[in-house]
Amino acid sequence: MAVAGSNAIPTGARGYVFPPPPTVPDGELTPATSTAVDRVVASAQAGLDFDALDALAASGDARLAWVVADLLRFLQSGRAGEELVRAFEMLTDVELAADPSSSESPWRAVTDHLIAWDLPAPPRYQELKSQLLLLVEPRWSPFFSDVDAAIDWRWVSWGGVLIDDRPLGDDGFCERGCIPALDDPTLTDAAGGDWYSDGYVVFGVVVNGEAVAFPKNMMEIHELVNITIGGRRLGIPYCTLCGSAQAYFLDSVPSWSEPIVLRTSGLLSRSNKVMYDLDSASIIDTFTGVALSDPLQQAAVTLEQTTVVGSFWGDWKTEHPDTMIVARDGGIGRSYPDDPLQGRDAAGPIFPVGAVDPRLAAQTLVVGVIGSDGVPLAFPIEAARSAIAEGEEVTLGDVRLLPDGTGFRAELLNGNELVAHQAFWFAWSQFHQSTVVWGDTR
Repeated sequence: MAVAGSNAIPTGARGYVFPPPPTVPDGELTPATSTAVDRVVASAQAGLDFDALDALAASGDARLAWVVADLLRFLQSGRAGEELVRAFEMLTDVELAADPSSSESPWRAVTDHLIAWDLPAPPRYQELKSQLLLLVEPRWSPFFSDVDAAIDWRWVSWGGVLIDDRPLGDDGFCERGCIPALDDPTLTDAAGGDWYSDGYVVFGVVVNGEAVAFPKNMMEIHELVNITIGGRRLGIPYCTLCGSAQAYFLDSVPSWSEPIVLRTSGLLSRSNKVMYDLDSASIIDTFTGVALSDPLQQAAVTLEQTTVVGSFWGDWKTEHPDTMIVARDGGIGRSYPDDPLQGRDAAGPIFPVGAVDPRLAAQTLVVGVIGSDGVPLAFPIEAARSAIAEGEEVTLGDVRLLPDGTGFRAELLNGNELVAHQAFWFAWSQFHQSTVVWGDTR
């Protein structure tokens, strides 16, 4: 995969330079190799079939490194982990230990290589992947049943939790563990939100003049809110791994008449949470709002977005004195720690992302905007704040960034508002590979 927006050699999030990709064959696997693949995948739960793995590695078909990576997600330690790394090295002629991240997670290092290379998947890959992932969560079965889905299954991995398939309004915990969406939380006025420190972050949304603030610590627990603001129905996902909160209108989908309820699947795609519609079981790209599978994809649904502003609570309520904020217990009698993640993402992505555009550090927070000409733009937040504090106007092409609290909105120079939201640079740039970065052009 070429590095987004750059002609540089593909580089990982921690500066590792990926070697050239291996050559791969075309066409079907040989019968003997296909049998070996089936045997090793079938053995994943009871105990890895090392003879079958040896035959897989000896095939020389580098496409099978994707199967090795998927097995390694669950079998990183002991002999199984060692043999899987050896199989990857035999298939690709890469010494994995050269990647510093391999000491933290061999699975992440292996998968980063494969994504960065954009290595083709082997035949029957969706079927093979489903066999492994359905061992973890059988309720993912509808996602794999759509053979026409626009999902790149190479990028999909298990995020460590199970599916949230509770009905709308169910505020209970998931019996087997999930990231539970928060449906129609209780709101209080700004004065009623004095329990939340002025220096803590909120994600602010304004619809038809009604402003609502979502405390970051709550969003780190729920990662998804279904709510009505300003008379409009919205779904608001927050991908903690991507640093990205977005707001989608759920009531303005001309090609779809049924209510849409967003839920977190427990799967990831290049470190981006995979969300889905509860009733249709259609996967929707969390970063773009594009339906990728099942009825919503067939109806060509793309959810309309509105701006989400990341701001300190004190500055947000000063800017929006009539704002509402989610009640301290979310309206469900729950307590929330101040910092649930405790800096989990500070050192870089903890799930595979492949190559990262080197113009900015992977975890740099940017405000992302799509310009009127369709060109994606990114404004590094700290640099933009500094420029505005010094009296500069932050513009790029015909787009201007406007402060809102300690966050930002975006508009065209003619005053028409544009949709904007913040995200880590690695996430924004992997979905918008032709991004122009403010600062490169100053």
